[in-house]
Amino acid sequence: MTDSVMLRRALGGPIHRRDHRKADGRMLHLYGRAPHTLPILSESDDDIAQGGELRYHPLRQEWNVYAAHRQNRTFKPSAAEDPLAPTLPGGAETEIPFENFECAVFDNKFAAFHPSASDAADLGGIETEPAVGACDVVVYAPNATGSLHTIGSDRRQVLIGALIDRYETHFANGCQYVLPFENRGDEVGVTLHHPHGQIYGFNRVPEVQARAVDAFANGFDLAAEIAAAMPDYGLGAEGGMAAFVPRFARFPYETWIAPVQRRAGPWDCTDEELEALAFWLGEMTRRYDALFEGPAATMMAFHASPNPDAVGDASRYHFSVQFYPLLRAPGRVKYLASVEQHTGTFTVDVMPESAAKALREHAAP
Repeated sequence: MTDSVMLRRALGGPIHRRDHRKADGRMLHLYGRAPHTLPILSESDDDIAQGGELRYHPLRQEWNVYAAHRQNRTFKPSAAEDPLAPTLPGGAETEIPFENFECAVFDNKFAAFHPSASDAADLGGIETEPAVGACDVVVYAPNATGSLHTIGSDRRQVLIGALIDRYETHFANGCQYVLPFENRGDEVGVTLHHPHGQIYGFNRVPEVQARAVDAFANGFDLAAEIAAAMPDYGLGAEGGMAAFVPRFARFPYETWIAPVQRRAGPWDCTDEELEALAFWLGEMTRRYDALFEGPAATMMAFHASPNPDAVGDASRYHFSVQFYPLLRAPGRVKYLASVEQHTGTFTVDVMPESAAKALREHAAP
């Protein structure tokens, strides 16, 4: 099955989506400025695992996902075996059975969550349930190397348009919370270095996000916090989108990008704000690389409102994109060791005031 549509939300020009059902049943979506019309080259119909199970931790009061099949996922393949590259004539089969593309999103072959997950162990006294949800892989570009900075502004805008489209799809399919994210660098545990991110669609709002919903509902005002943080903790503001170091940052050099006015998610932002978001996604990646003198290990995620049907009152939720670096200096990892893991209390090695100053010094000339 292959269908093509133009997205309702255009950013910097039209964005087209081509939908293709792969031979193994998974969906592949190709996004770009021009309609994608290349022919299919080759693809296999391997059996695909359908998610794992959730188990409730009675003391931490949180749900965790167990997916044993992920133990065998792709691990640091050679360039010739890159599964996120385009499939070339006469070459090895990849996840994308076309010779070229702009941005690709497909169902993860090693998904922790799956819409058809149906089994969970009966542990007698420990709550369990199937890990129903969704897992997408988001490939930024066909090139095997690069970053959110090097792919350029236009491709970042296409990426944001694709993410908004996936938010809408996953919410419509019943996901209660949607988290687009990027793991970057060996220190984070990345096993595929082709520039890419992922999307997890949860069937319940995770505990961290549920607490954020409550904080906003109880009066926390991120717009006021941004105003208070500027300019001392600010890195800049473009088109209604601010980049800043939170005064309560937990990671050394942690930064947030957020609209100056409250928006529920990227779907709620103006075109000017989204263009500014595209700028800052690239600029923060560039600044981290400059600060840490090489490709910087970071964990980045979009923190948006849950599905409006999922919670009682998320009307005050304020969208942000949060970068958590895994380095505290060039070549020095910030390890999350016993205190952080056992208590949730972070020990922060770099004061937010110093981090903001250092990141401002690495602004583009």
